[in-house]
Amino acid sequence: MADINLLPQDDSTNGWNNILPARIPNPPLTETVSADWVVVGAGFAGLAAARRLAENRPQDRIIVLEAQNLAGAASGRNAGFAIDLPHGQQLQDELSVIPRHMRLARSAMDYLQHQIDTHDIECQWSPRGQYHGAVSAHAFRTDIEPFARILDQLGEPYRLLDRQQLADEIGTSYYHGALYAPGTFLMNPAALVRGLGDTLPENVTVYENSPVIAADYGDKITLTTPHGGIRAQQLILGTGIYTEAFGFYKRSLLPIVLSASLSRSLTIEEQKALGGQEDWGLTPVGMPGVTLRYTQDHRLLIRHKVEYGPGCRRSDAYRKRLRLVHQERFRDRFPMLPEVTMEYTWTGFVCVAQNQGHGFGKVADNVHSAICQNGIGVTKGTISGVLAADLACGRDNPLIPDLQSLGTPNQLPPQPFLGLGVRANLAWRHWTERAEK
Repeated sequence: MADINLLPQDDSTNGWNNILPARIPNPPLTETVSADWVVVGAGFAGLAAARRLAENRPQDRIIVLEAQNLAGAASGRNAGFAIDLPHGQQLQDELSVIPRHMRLARSAMDYLQHQIDTHDIECQWSPRGQYHGAVSAHAFRTDIEPFARILDQLGEPYRLLDRQQLADEIGTSYYHGALYAPGTFLMNPAALVRGLGDTLPENVTVYENSPVIAADYGDKITLTTPHGGIRAQQLILGTGIYTEAFGFYKRSLLPIVLSASLSRSLTIEEQKALGGQEDWGLTPVGMPGVTLRYTQDHRLLIRHKVEYGPGCRRSDAYRKRLRLVHQERFRDRFPMLPEVTMEYTWTGFVCVAQNQGHGFGKVADNVHSAICQNGIGVTKGTISGVLAADLACGRDNPLIPDLQSLGTPNQLPPQPFLGLGVRANLAWRHWTERAEK
């Protein structure tokens, strides 16, 4: 039996979670139980896998183990975008590959829309689209305009906006321009994760605050938690960056730290001073850029700072320093709101592969995984969970080959060379793209 030595310990300052009504978590596992299936991790991937297993095998018993509270980990900490178009390094793929990303993303969004409608999940889910903004004219030419040409080739709708047009829509004139794409959905991700986790079928049991501290992969799966244990026939891992601790994808997963702050709600006067439309989201060009959200309850979110995060820990002192940086970025963009301060600041740890591969598929005789969504967890996490359940159940799904074709995480160099290389790469990108901060 292998010990699990790295456990999630996320901060409790996630703004998305803290602005929601208090929720009583499901009790932890306090006995030894048996099940047909066990899913580890109650993020987008794990919850989608559990629901799909229940649909595929309604007579089976399914258990979900979550190390923290629902929405306490990465899935409840992101910026709240469900993006349907190619994103980030996906744009470097061959044009024939990009539609696979889009099919996977749009299938995930349809799935989420169905769950939200069926279960009346209140999460500020809205089809508001997304702005992709460039601060500098150079970035507009080298990033935004090539993106538009790709969308032309794909036959996808979009609008290009200059500085004034964008300011009319989002209130700030900080950006040289942007590309607006209409297919993105916005949400409070913590509310969505809570809603998905609290509406699972009756043959699914969720145990919160039940981290796996030991695992054995014999003829049956045996998992140990601090106060209980599980014996199951099959295991699906939705464990993100912590998957290496379970013995899979060794030296293949990069832990990346992302950080965000959420403001207090704007007053009526401040809303008028900001102007523009309500309920929008903007993603940046360049590593130092800032992701922005203006929420339905009139808060502004700043997500800024990308770092290498081995050990998956950040201190309160770190977050205190970071809040000052976020406040500075906020004032650069919204000088008309001098009295607005950040109410919450938090960090999250995501799993990235150097080659942008996905940790999807069968990894042992009775173990499947749905991990490593490369920072696109709402859509890729959801669809990888659904497809992992279908694959494990032997159910045909035409999207399985799409996801498999995107590859798996490649091997990384050993330490200390890995850490030196990743930090140098991030530093270089922050320097060369500094105009976008």
